[in-house]
Order: sequence, then structure tokens, then C-alpha cells
Amino acid sequence: MSLKTVGSALSRSLWTRGKRTELRPSRANRLCTTSCGSAKERQSCGKTKGQSCDSNMCPPIDPPHRPSVGAKKSEEPVGAPGVSGVRGRSYFTNAAPADQRSLLWARYHDMKRLVHDLIPPGACGILNPSTIYSNNEVNLSEGLLMKIDAFHYIQPGTVYRGLRPVPDEEVLELYGGTFHIPLEQDSGFYGKGPKVKQFMDIFSLPEMTLLAVANDFFISNDIDYDPVHLFKDVTEAVGMVHLKGYMYKWIMQDLDKYILRGEETDAVLHKLVDHGKKLFLITNSPFAFVDKGMTYMVGKDWRDFFDVVIVQADKPHFFTDCIKPFRRLDCDGALRWDKIKSLEKGQIYKQGNLFDFLRLTGWRGSKVLYFGDHLYSDLADLTLRHGWRTGAIVPELEQETKIVSTSRYSTNLTWMQALTGLLERMQTHRDPVSREVLDEWQKEREELRIMTKNLFNPQFGSIFRTCHNPTYFSRRLCRFSDLYMASLSCLLNYDLSYTFYPRRTPLQHEAPLWMDQLCTAAGRPLTWTTCH
Repeated sequence: MSLKTVGSALSRSLWTRGKRTELRPSRANRLCTTSCGSAKERQSCGKTKGQSCDSNMCPPIDPPHRPSVGAKKSEEPVGAPGVSGVRGRSYFTNAAPADQRSLLWARYHDMKRLVHDLIPPGACGILNPSTIYSNNEVNLSEGLLMKIDAFHYIQPGTVYRGLRPVPDEEVLELYGGTFHIPLEQDSGFYGKGPKVKQFMDIFSLPEMTLLAVANDFFISNDIDYDPVHLFKDVTEAVGMVHLKGYMYKWIMQDLDKYILRGEETDAVLHKLVDHGKKLFLITNSPFAFVDKGMTYMVGKDWRDFFDVVIVQADKPHFFTDCIKPFRRLDCDGALRWDKIKSLEKGQIYKQGNLFDFLRLTGWRGSKVLYFGDHLYSDLADLTLRHGWRTGAIVPELEQETKIVSTSRYSTNLTWMQALTGLLERMQTHRDPVSREVLDEWQKEREELRIMTKNLFNPQFGSIFRTCHNPTYFSRRLCRFSDLYMASLSCLLNYDLSYTFYPRRTPLQHEAPLWMDQLCTAAGRPLTWTTCH
């Protein structure tokens, strides 16, 4: 059972049990009256006429709903937390019943026990870092550093100026009293916006680090500077490392240090070729760098694996430019002058464009599965404009799945979900005593959020989630990739006729009906519910 499944089970169980075990305030102030149905039913639960009925002992019947004296009506949809079963009516009270504090804490402890009961043995540690995760059905046979969520909101506590955290109050002042980043300020489609730049790939790590330490140096030494100049200078310096070839030179001098999973890459290529797959390589790196790296991992005959090899492709412009022609390189990497009329196996080509590539190869549509590590430069145009299937390589996924698989994470997350449901349901109690208890629960919920975030990274948390929302990166990942995985070597765990199926998760307005029986079948025969 996955953690997502446990969460769905818990939410459904909280709702169902909450309807059965609703707190009973004193008779004068209770939210609605409840009686045991027939005299026989009253007798069976050991109560006589005039005595209150414990809902844990009575069968779950629909109670008659009568407003108590002084009750206040409010219009809410049927089924909302704290709302009665009569359409369009619910009742609230500001008067505290006898010993309300004990009643609320009793519900709290009931929910906490339920959380531990719902997490089955072996639920933790079930995630494999080598798993390939599916967003779509794919058949293999065919200045300030901050974290922003999918709705363009800054996550409080994740804003840094240099190496120092920026207080939330200052962030609100900087952005006009809100944590929201307007669309026109956010970076453009390729992450190069006017005010907010997205850092999207592994090359961004040294750039972010350099920005942070340089910024911190100026602040610590009280040096006046323009953050815009700092950003541009650092960005140009990082770009120069690429353009001048320094990065390629340094890596080639110490391949053992920088190249990981070479043997696994060799095994993947052999597996794909042995099953009759046609392979092609499109990279922005120069031929000398590609040749040395592939020779190190696969051997000097590495080109035999690929039907087409294209270097210095200038992605993402390779996918949108329809003018720049292909050029052939000789065995020494020097440019040839002949016009390219076909793309031949064993040859090396430079630059070019996707439109000529499609015309010369005939490889189109969903029969092509393209892997890349940058959502914009590699995947976006291919999935949006050309209908290719795409696989995103996300190295951070390996560490994140290890954390998600720990019992500490699963217990904290499940209890936080339960506590959130409890807060939502009990907020109808508006008396001072109840509000005091609810405030304590709210503080505990915030502590759980911080604790869960720190398990991933104390500064920014998970790269996939901001509190309850997905991050901006996570949403783009789901939009531009059919599959995502920690490494291309994850393919070694699957047969090449395997079909990846995305999981149907409930929307906010959908009940997790497929988990209904798991949550409500205690003491009764288990039945199955089919979802369509």
C-alpha cells in the first residue's frame, strides 16, 4: 500500500468515523439531536428512554436534524465538513458545552490512534529509487533565491539573500503585501524572464551557489552593489565557462570523478539495441567531449549504437529553428562542406534543426520517446509541438524517494493530514475554550510542516512539493514529461514491452471511493468497490 493510498484511506475514514462518532454537547447546546431508532434498537444498546445514546454503540442511522435554541443558520453545500445532512442548512453555536476541552482532546487522541492503526506493517520503505514514474500512459514497445509553488506563490521561510534567510515580513513588503509573483514578472517559457529566473537543471547548482556566496560577501563587507549587475556578471561568467570550453576540459581531465553510472549506461544501450530499437543522440556538447565521455562509458565503438548522432545542436533552438542546416564532421571533428541529403549511421553531424531531422528520418509522433534533463531546453517543444513521448531525468528523485520511504516521514505526513481534517471539522465550535484548543492544533500542524520540509532540505524542502501544493517545477514536470526517473539506467528494471500506467488520484471534489471499504469495513466482511 502506498503512502498516497494510506492518505486517501485516512481522509475517507476520518470523514466516515466523524459522522458516526460526532461529539455530543450538552442537550441545551448541541448542534443537532440524535436518537436511537426503534425501541428494540434502544434496548440493544443498553439505553432506556430519556438517556443519551453513545454513537459507538448504536448503528449508524441518519439522525433527525432539529435546530437547537439560539442556533445560527448558515448556507453551505451538503457534505462539507461540519455541515448537517439536510440540504442547505447547518447549525453553529458560540456557547461552550460542559467540559468541551476534554471532548476535543478526546477526538484528537482518537484520530492519533487511528493514524497509527491505518499505516500497515511494511508501508514504509516500499518506494524504489529506481522506479520510473508515469504522468501519461506509455508503452515501451511504441538576486533572491526562493521557492515558488505551482500557483506562483512564494513558500514562506524559503527566501534567501545570499546565505541569510529573509524574514517573511520583509518578503511581504518587497512584493506589495503578498507572497504572489505575478505572471509578467516570472521567467518566460525558457526560464529567461525579466525579473525572476527559473533554475531548472543540474548546471544551475554552481550558478546558484556562486550567486549566493557573492551576494553574501557584498552584504557581510558592507559593499554597495547593484543586484542586477551581480546577477548578469555571474550568469555571463557561467556561460563563458561553457562557451570557452573550460568545463569540458576540466571534466575530461578527471572522468572518474565526474562520470557516474557508466556501466549502467552501457547496459541500457545494449538492451535497447538488442530489442531492435533505433537510437539517436542530440546534444549541445562538442564532439571531442562526447567522444571521450562515451568511449569511457561504452567503448571506442560507441557510435555503432546510434543511428544518428548530432552534436552542438543548440537546443532549444534546434527544436524551433527551421533554417539552420546540418553539417557533417570528419573523424577528427573538422567540418565538411557537402550538402546533407540523408542522416547516416556512424556519421557525426553538427547543428541542424528538428524539421530537417523529421524529414530525413521519418521518425514522428508518439512512436518516439526522447529523454532529457531540462524541461524547457529538452522536453517542452517536443511534447507540445511535435507529439513525441518524453522522459525526464531528475537525479534528485533518488534521494527524495529514500526520504519519503522512511517511517518518520510517513507517520508525520499521515498525522498532519489527519490533524488538518480534524481542524476542518471541529472549526464549527467557536466558543473561546474550543478556539484555544484549535489554536494549539494549528501550531502543531505548522510544526509538522516545518519538520517534514526539513527532512528534505532545511532551506527549501522538497523540489517537488511546497506544503500541500506541487512546486512550479513539479507542475511543469507533469506537463512536459510522460515519464520521469532518477536515471536512464532505471530502464534496466523493466521489460521493453512494459506499459507504464499513470495512477488516477482523486480530485478535490472526488471521494476516494476505491478506498472506502478499507476505511469502513472494520468488524464487517470486506467488499470491493469498482471505480470507472
